Amino acid sequence: DKASRQITGKIVAAKTVMIIADPGSPGGTVEVEVARHLGPEYVEQQCLTDEEIQTLSDQLIRVENHYSFPQDIEWGYEKGVFYILQARPVTTLGKEGAPVKSEGKAAGATVLVRGMGASPGTATGKVILVKDFADITRVKEGTVLVTVMTNPDMVPAMKRAAAIVTDEGGRTCHAAIVSRELGVPCIVGTKDATKILTEGMEVTVDASRGVVYEGRVTLGDAAQAVTQASGPAVQGAFWREVAPVTGTKVYMNLGEPEGIARYKDLPFDGIGLMRTEFIFTDHIGAHPMYLLRTGQEGVFIERLAEGIATVAQAIYPRPVVVRFSDFRTNEFRGLKGGEEVEPVENNPMIGWRGVSRYISPEYEAGFRLECKAMRKVREQYQLTNVWAMLPFVRTTWEVCRVLGIMAEEGLSSNLNFKVWIMAEVPSVIFLADEFSPLVDGFSIGSNDLTQLILGADRDSGVLDSMGYFDERNPAVTRAIARLIEVAHQYGKTVSICGQGPSVYPEFTEFLVRCGIDSISVNPDTVANTRRLVASVEQKIILEALRQKK
Repeated sequence: DKASRQITGKIVAAKTVMIIADPGSPGGTVEVEVARHLGPEYVEQQCLTDEEIQTLSDQLIRVENHYSFPQDIEWGYEKGVFYILQARPVTTLGKEGAPVKSEGKAAGATVLVRGMGASPGTATGKVILVKDFADITRVKEGTVLVTVMTNPDMVPAMKRAAAIVTDEGGRTCHAAIVSRELGVPCIVGTKDATKILTEGMEVTVDASRGVVYEGRVTLGDAAQAVTQASGPAVQGAFWREVAPVTGTKVYMNLGEPEGIARYKDLPFDGIGLMRTEFIFTDHIGAHPMYLLRTGQEGVFIERLAEGIATVAQAIYPRPVVVRFSDFRTNEFRGLKGGEEVEPVENNPMIGWRGVSRYISPEYEAGFRLECKAMRKVREQYQLTNVWAMLPFVRTTWEVCRVLGIMAEEGLSSNLNFKVWIMAEVPSVIFLADEFSPLVDGFSIGSNDLTQLILGADRDSGVLDSMGYFDERNPAVTRAIARLIEVAHQYGKTVSICGQGPSVYPEFTEFLVRCGIDSISVNPDTVANTRRLVASVEQKIILEALRQKK
């Protein structure tokens, strides 16, 4: 509690790994297991004593009071002394409107459910239980959407919700990714929220702590800035003045075209991942094959083109890497007419999706509509900063076939039109030398790549909480390092657009040290990622200079 300086609650997490100085590399670091390096008793042990925590909090509050603005503060601790390394204004973006004050335990409040905070912030509202598509219209502005797991059909309702709570999912599930982009507080993996929270009951969702309280609860002040919309324009102007120049490009992920108005002034070099699925659900609403069958293909082309153009025009001439549709069969079935043409798969995550769909007789005509929309943006709207990206690539022969279809639709790679493929399936890593001659670049989809390398379901809150789903696993990092090395041998670009860099600063440092060309992150971490990238690049330069002496 900031007022009393008293600790109101704590969670001591298991610490399985730690980073230490690398004795074999001056200035470098290495990751080791805590149990082996310090002893097994340190895995569950509290790092700082309560007295040390209070001492640190006193220093941090003094820094915040000095600047009269919420601060993101880095600190260090050595031999009983705390060191303030740097402080910068909080830059987390949120929804406009009056926030509910966040953080700090609510005195006497009843905790109903706990889960994983996927998108920070707090909100109070009445519960709306969403069991199927028919329930979506009942989600009104200011209500709390509670469901087993969200899907693309729910995006319009997610925009209206004050907060989102799900039974299932981890930090890379649909609910987590979409809520972060929308700036909506979200808690995932509660296991039983749909059973405990009842229709119409008033709750307070504290997604910063992963807790849902009964009734309207006033929390502490510490993280008010999480949901405080100080205005992206103000923050954008601030970062335009102070954003460092980096050799590694910092791109931004975007799904909702209208969101570019909020984020266009942030210090990013382009859109590294523009998801078209938002346009399918919000602006088109029907399956492409249904529109073809009913003679409405022009509607599809126009609306998809308009959505892409909204983003490309707002940030021209910065590039916009547009990923062709990556719905799975269960998600496509949710679109109007989808049930008539989509099969029911037991495991749609690794089923008929991505390029395998584009080249199939059952969907090729639909993919050609997507190509026509992209061509319209580039030629009729003259927005030549739009590039293409192919998702869930498995084989080289399918890439050759889909590039042939694109060429027939007037989309051939050239100096100002690049075609990337997603590196999500391990085969792309193993055969990087065979894929490289076919395309202009790769974008590492670390969410799917991690689950396919480690065999860990990205939507499993249980595995996520146990540490199984982790982009920092050596099996994943070695695969990424290999792709970067091989692609660069062929002069190809490598980017990344998964959630890892938005969550783990050390993962971002690893990518920069590997020489990745660009890193694409969520809007709320763009500014801090650019600062981190600049810091790592400076560190690399200094290390090189020291070695020359």
